[in-house]
Amino acid sequence: MGFYDFSKEKRKEIVQEMEDNIKNELEKPVNFDYPFLLKYASDDDIYIRKNVYLIIGKLYNTNKDFQTTILNILESMFQKEDVEVRQTVVYAWGEIGKLDAEKIMGNMEGALKDENPKIRNAIIGALKQMGEKNPVPTLKFAKKYINDSQPEIRRQMIHGIELRGRTHPKDVLPLLEEVQNEENKRVRDMIIHVIGQISYKKGCLEKVVYSLKQWKNKDLVEDALSEILDVHKRYKFSYRSYEEAEKFIKKEFNM
Repeated sequence: MGFYDFSKEKRKEIVQEMEDNIKNELEKPVNFDYPFLLKYASDDDIYIRKNVYLIIGKLYNTNKDFQTTILNILESMFQKEDVEVRQTVVYAWGEIGKLDAEKIMGNMEGALKDENPKIRNAIIGALKQMGEKNPVPTLKFAKKYINDSQPEIRRQMIHGIELRGRTHPKDVLPLLEEVQNEENKRVRDMIIHVIGQISYKKGCLEKVVYSLKQWKNKDLVEDALSEILDVHKRYKFSYRSYEEAEKFIKKEFNM
């Protein structure tokens, strides 16, 4: 049975048991003997693995005595061959990075070298969570690698700043403007996707459009405007209707 095949009460019991077992392992001397943690982190059920990194983040943030142990264990776990374990570790670093980014940024930099798609997606997810709660070091990290020689790393950075941009588009628009002349199609498409995603909440369309008016790459701007309108058409929960967004864009760009 999967995690969500159980009742809500049973799921609570499972999570509490997981937390108790992980906490007990953290209280042992640091000898990297953590069978429960490895078992949970490699579980086939994504929701079990999700609860692992949420528990790790909670224990790190609420118990200073565990912090060094947790950091050491996570670093050791990332050396495992099991990709599910490494993926869980990256998400755990993301949870820690919401409050204590400087402690895990070196590890995140190392994880960028991992070419497994699951790890690359985990880095994006971790950066998204960190950017929402702890934007300054996260955006600094993204800026450092947003012009990396590897297209996939550039794409990770652009996607990773999306969540912050949804509520604070002005924080990420300068980074997106910096890469407006991106030539790799996969990365360019991500730039356009993120522009659309940071445009639909209250007050965001105006900020995005006013910024795009200053950009020099008119072909990308045109594609980005089409994406913005498509998002407003698809997202019925957008603050502005498709018609309002279209009218505003046409007015600002003299269409």
